[in-house]
Amino acid sequence: MKIATFIIALILSFIGAAYAEDYLHGQSGTTYNNIGDTTFGSDGTSYNRIGDTTFGSDGSNSTRIGDFTFHSDGTSSIQIGETLFNSDGTSVNRIGNTTFGSDGTTCTKIGESTFCN
Repeated sequence: MKIATFIIALILSFIGAAYAEDYLHGQSGTTYNNIGDTTFGSDGTSYNRIGDTTFGSDGSNSTRIGDFTFHSDGTSSIQIGETLFNSDGTSVNRIGNTTFGSDGTTCTKIGESTFCN
């Protein structure tokens, strides 16, 4: 579920025009750093975005089509306004530079880093 949570959260990177702003929501206690189209997690994970598809270091992938994102684990997500609704019943809402997960986690973007707690 850790990878799925992060990949689903990467969908928030599509808010705004094209890839103008990257917002993500990940695991509590983890820091994520963006370098170009690659995101590195302090937990050893990495994610590379090529076009509308994000590839995880564990072999997973996630593809954005319109407002929907389809994940290799069979789940999907839909973006409605500033909220991402996932097919597993979870959601992530963005307010300013902070994302709030329905599981109680929050992540704040500062520069090219995102800090989750």
